[in-house]
Amino acid sequence: MINDDMLHVTSWEWGEKEWSPFSAKEMARRQGDLRAYMATEQVDACLLTSFHNICYYSGWLYCYFGRRYGMVIDADNATTISAGIDGGQPWRRTHGDNVVYSDWRRDNYYEALRGLTQGVSRLGVEFDHLTIERFKELQTALPGVELIDLSRATMWMRTIKSSEEHDLIRHGAQICDLGGEACVGAVGAGVPEQEVALAATASMIRQIAADFPFVELMDTWTWFQSGINTDGAHNPVTNKVIESGDILSLNTFPMIFGYYTALERTLFCDHVTSDEHLRLWEVNVEVHERGLELIRPGVRCCDVAAELNDIYRSHDLLQYRSFGYGHSFGVLSHYYGREAGVELREDVETVLKPGMVVSMEPMIAIPDGQPGAGGYREHDILIIGEDGVENITGFPYGPEHNIIGA
Repeated sequence: MINDDMLHVTSWEWGEKEWSPFSAKEMARRQGDLRAYMATEQVDACLLTSFHNICYYSGWLYCYFGRRYGMVIDADNATTISAGIDGGQPWRRTHGDNVVYSDWRRDNYYEALRGLTQGVSRLGVEFDHLTIERFKELQTALPGVELIDLSRATMWMRTIKSSEEHDLIRHGAQICDLGGEACVGAVGAGVPEQEVALAATASMIRQIAADFPFVELMDTWTWFQSGINTDGAHNPVTNKVIESGDILSLNTFPMIFGYYTALERTLFCDHVTSDEHLRLWEVNVEVHERGLELIRPGVRCCDVAAELNDIYRSHDLLQYRSFGYGHSFGVLSHYYGREAGVELREDVETVLKPGMVVSMEPMIAIPDGQPGAGGYREHDILIIGEDGVENITGFPYGPEHNIIGA
């Protein structure tokens, strides 16, 4: 039985608003862009539910753990919806207001939502983030309200980064390079993969903590793979012991205020195992360097992919390419977010524009048992300007630099 005296929806404005790398002007610009879209589409309010959109428009990155979260933006207000378990932290991080719902009753989240959407007849929501069950719950909680998809519109807004975003992404790329240095310093025959990854991750977290007046230290990680484990770009760290001659993949990922950056490199321990391994590595470097040349404002994503395909094809390696040649950067992670409109793939016709940030990351994976077996991958991040690009990755690549212990 529910006690009606118990807390259901409230505000916990505890402490002071926390420091953010983004100015109030920058956050107001983001929310203003969304309001302009709402006015054009005659949408009364928006309910954001994804990690990436709530973080992008509020500055707060929620911890899901099976609860419902949201952010409602209308013509005048921007308010996040958080669970009581999070205390006052969501309010401290939100550029705007916050309401808190309790666990005392199952529909308290929707009570909070109804309080923020009174009089709304058309509500923008993220179709790509809502399960069928959540969509039906919204329809039941908000009878008579038309639900309008805004997921693609918000994605396109996020793809053009501001100068403040560029500054944070540059900082992240520098942290990537430091993690790469720590990774290389830990590599050696007889060392388990997890020890290399721990050294890289610890170095990045410590640097992030030192570089900002206030920062939430969460989600920074390293994937370090050796031998057969290199065949998948997203293969997890294991306790496999590195052997002399192993092909290695270095992957460092600092997460700073929800923003993802990455460094990925092919390495070998002590020596390159065979002439075929060296040939394959050099071909992948050739593709990487040509890709860096091709990325320019005004170029279509699919055209970059097509030309790089020709290089692999000329070496009879195209069948071993395992994913696209690069993607957009910003508020994303290995478990949330993706700006699918800006990926360097054959089926993406998006024109690269100033302000976008993309990677160049060609990879081929040669099956175990074949000559040169293993995964080969290089990865740089580029900021697209009015007349050219800025490569913000500084860590060296290729056989001249990354035979570790030679």
